Parts: sequence; C-alpha cells; structure tokens
Amino acid sequence: MNQVPIINKEDPILDVKNLVVHYDTEDGLVKAVNGVDILLGRGNALGLVGETGAGKTTIAKAILRLIPSPPGLIKSGSIILDHNDMLKQSQRELEMIRGKDVSMIFQDPMTALNPVFSVGEQIAESIFLHEKVNMTEANKRAREMLELVGIPSERATEYPHQFSGGMKQRVVIAIALACHAKLLIADEPTTALDVTIQAQVLEIMRSIRQKYKTSLIMITHDLGIVAEICDEVAVMYAGRIVEKGTLVDVFNHTRHPYTEGLFDSLPNPLDRKARLKPIPGLMPDPTNLPKGCSFASRCRYVRETCLQSVPEPLWLSDSHMIRCSAYKDSNFYIERKDVE
Repeated sequence: MNQVPIINKEDPILDVKNLVVHYDTEDGLVKAVNGVDILLGRGNALGLVGETGAGKTTIAKAILRLIPSPPGLIKSGSIILDHNDMLKQSQRELEMIRGKDVSMIFQDPMTALNPVFSVGEQIAESIFLHEKVNMTEANKRAREMLELVGIPSERATEYPHQFSGGMKQRVVIAIALACHAKLLIADEPTTALDVTIQAQVLEIMRSIRQKYKTSLIMITHDLGIVAEICDEVAVMYAGRIVEKGTLVDVFNHTRHPYTEGLFDSLPNPLDRKARLKPIPGLMPDPTNLPKGCSFASRCRYVRETCLQSVPEPLWLSDSHMIRCSAYKDSNFYIERKDVE
C-alpha cells in the first residue's frame, strides 16, 4: 500500500465541515451524523467504513441533498462540492449538479432501475439532460457506456428484468458515470454480488477512475475492498469519524480501539483454526447517545476519562486523526502491532 498523494487543500473536490444530521421520529430524535469533516482531493478515493447504522449512507445523501425532510434535517455544517455550496442550491440547481458533477451508485441495483424503461433509455436520459446533445447522440453514447462496463451494446433495448444482479449493478454504474461525474459515491456497490462479479465491478470502477480522474467515496463495511481501491479511509462509529488517514496510517498503524476491533474480527487466512474476535455488545441507540465516548461500553481499554465527554480530534500526523480520550494518558497504547 502506497501513501496517498498530498491532498490539494486549496482546491479539493469535496469539503464537508462539522456536518450534523438528525431525524425527528416517533421514537425520538435520531442523531445520525454528529459533526463529520471530510476533505477529499481531486482524483482521490476515500473509503467510508463502519457498522450498519454508523451514518455512512446519511453522509452520502446529505452531500447530494437527498435527506428526506421530514423527518430528516441537516441541522448544521457546510458541504462544498467543486466550489458549489450544496446547502444553498435551489432544487433546479441541484438537478443540474446531480449526475453531472456528482453521481451515486445506490446500494440495491434491483430497485435502482425503472422496470418499464429499457436500460439504454435510462442511461441515455442522464446524458440527454446534462450533456446538451440530441437523443440520437445520447442513445449512441449510452451504448458506448454499456460496452465500457462490459455489457454488449445490443442489449441496450432490453429491460432490467432480463439482467442478472451483477449485470444490473453494471448498468447502475454506467448511469452514474454516463456524464463523467467529478465525484462518484458508491454505497455498498458489491454487497449483493458474488465474489467473482464483485471483483469485476471493482476492476471496472478502478479503470474508470484512472481514465477520467474521477474522485470516489466508497461506502462499505469491507476493509478488503477499501485496501484494494481506496487511497484513504475514514472509520465511522455512531455518527462520528473515529479514525481517519491514509491506508498506511489506518491499516499499518491502527490507533483507535474500534478500528482494532474491526481488524481483529476478520478471518485470518494464514491460520484457518484461529477463532474470530467479535466486538462485544451493540452500537448505542442513536436517540440516546452517551455523554462520553460512544464506543466506551464496548471498549476493553475504557477508563474514567472516556465516560466524561466526547473525545476531541487528536492528530497523530498531518494525515492521521483519531478520537480517543484514552490517549490523554501518554503511556496508553492498543495491543494491535504496527505492520511495516
């Protein structure tokens, strides 16, 4: 794993600061995202990792201004996407930005496609709306996009029900990339796919990144996918980023106890008899987050200081950040060894 290129902090593709998103439900106020910062350089790929319910998809929807309101509310923060203040855009302006400047691959390809239109029509629609070309040219480019993701162009006239799950996911990727978006957000794009198709989809995304210099946010719970396709990784827990850095920072120099727990819970391919080490307990109720560190009830290193207040960001280097109150003790360390 190589160190990520230095982020152009003067002109990033995405700058999210102190993002807070709540959902006002019958069960109480769900604090889904609680002060998230993301700075993504042009052409870089960020892996957003964490358990179900950590807030990963909510961040993606907030970036595209797709949080349903009600019950959702972007309570505070700022989202600057390619110089556009996303929180100040009109609905008309957002429609022009989505698909052109930023696209999203949604989690379930089975429901992302319209069953009554051919796949070619659905790709061509995005091109026609954003690229100022006639429908003949849009249909031609739609066929080219199908070929790019490994589907014969003659299948453009077929409908979603005629495609397998893996093929549908390729169609969804083709739609997302049809207008060469500057930022691609992929929400668990390989979850429903078998291992072989998963590898093919990741290879397509990697090649398209290289060809068009597309920036990427990969939302996943799979650290293997992050290692394969991303430059940086942000580990989320209970609506906060608890560890963030380059792949070398987080994979080789793990510092947060939750990140350590994620790595320890993975199977060991070198020792097939080794027992898995699951993280005990469950993520806290987002309607009733604790006063201190949200991970404290599951952490084997917990101490009194962890229970008193939410941990502040601690920068270990220019690229490596953690939130862990235990490091107020200069002698504190986790058991996971550094890997060189």
